[in-house]
Parts: sequence; structure tokens; C-alpha cells
Amino acid sequence: MTRTVHEASAPDNEAPLKVGALAARTGVSVRTLHHYDAIGLLTPSMRTPSGHRLYVHADIARLQQIQSLRLTGLSLDEIRALLDGPGASAQHVVRLQLDRLEQQIVLQQRLVGRLKLLAQQLDAAAHIPMDELCRMIESTTMMDKYFTPAQLNAMHARSETLGVERVRAVEHAWAEVIPAVRAHMARNTPPTDTALQSLARRWRTLVTELTGGDREIARNARRMYQEEHAAISAGQATMPDPAMFAFMNDVFREIGGGPG
Repeated sequence: MTRTVHEASAPDNEAPLKVGALAARTGVSVRTLHHYDAIGLLTPSMRTPSGHRLYVHADIARLQQIQSLRLTGLSLDEIRALLDGPGASAQHVVRLQLDRLEQQIVLQQRLVGRLKLLAQQLDAAAHIPMDELCRMIESTTMMDKYFTPAQLNAMHARSETLGVERVRAVEHAWAEVIPAVRAHMARNTPPTDTALQSLARRWRTLVTELTGGDREIARNARRMYQEEHAAISAGQATMPDPAMFAFMNDVFREIGGGPG
């Protein structure tokens, strides 16, 4: 319940602020403060005998939480439910803010990576064919389907660590490994064959290098190639297919396991 200034006194060094003074010192408009009061989001704890709003320390602390939570993308209704709900401690609010900000950072980093890729493609060609643009959109959607934001961020960081030249070298290596494995499949080479096992070890090394040894990322990549083979192979010829994964399973078992 709102108190009058006669019913409760603030410490001398923390005198309550009128709405205009609070607006001037925080940059939050008077209109916004009035709106917060009207919807029950921030009701000042005190009023003057004539009815003017007075904001005490607790009110200003709540305003700080409201403004911080707005930056995370929460609606005013969501903020009110959070602050008025059970367990709405300052620590809980801060942790929520950190979680939201970390998610936003991951999304922004992913966007940066995609824009860099697009910039490289634009630099390399004055015109990008419509089919290529559609493939880029499909690829982005596909990656979001099979990898978490944290995994996509880790993959981007790994690519940055390896550098453009090394990534290209790995891609060239795949262009050698995949056709060689297909040739063994055509000959129905047994998994005990030393040449085939050598290819399997090279396969494992390449995956480990690209994923940084993250077996969960490797498993998700494998699932993507298995389930989306038709779409992926349309844009890239040297891609493994479900039959190749099945063939290599026996070989990986012989050499002590695969990358994921």
C-alpha cells in the first residue's frame, strides 16, 4: 500500500524522489514512469499529502531491474510476472539477464559469421545466382535444425582458429577421401583391409580437426548428412551418404571407433 510522507520517513541521505527528479536523474521519461504506475509494474511507495508520487530506494532498485530486463527482450507483462513472482531475488534477476545476454551474444556471433561468408561470396562474384542464394538459405536453416546455438558458435570459433587456408586444405582432403571410400564400397572391400582402415583413420582425423574433438558435434553432423543427404549433395558432390556411413561403421569398429 502506498504511504504518505507523514507515515514513513526515508534516511536523510536517501530522501525520496519526485517523479520529475527521478526522470531527470535516470533518463526514464515521466510518461514512462506514469505508465509503469498505471499498469502496476512500478508503483511508488510513498506520496506527498497532495498526492504527488515519491520514489524510495526500493522503488528505484525495482526500476533498475525493469530497465535491465527490458534490454533482454522481455515484455512488460513478463517483467511484472517475474518480479512479482516467487523467488524474484536480485540474484535470480541478474542470472536471467546473463542467460538472455549470452544467448543474444551467440546469435550475434552467428550473424557475424554468416555476414562474413556472404561478404566473401560477394567479393568473389559480382552476381550470386538465385540457386546459390536459395542453397545458402537452406544451409542456414539446416544448421539451425541440427546444432544448438552453442555448438554453432563453437564451430565458428574452431573455423576462425584453423584459418581459411587450413579449412580449404581439409575440404580438399575430403574431396580425396570420399571418392576413395566409394571405390572400396564398389569393390566390397572387407573392414580388415589395411588401405581402407588407413582411409578411416584419415576420415576420423579430419572430423576431429574440424570439430575440435567435440563428439556431440560430430554425431550431429553425421545425423545431418544422413538425413539431409539429398539436399546437401545437390550443392556439394563429395559428401558422404547413409550407405557410406553404414559401410564405414564396420571399419571404425575395427580401428577402435569413429569420431562421433
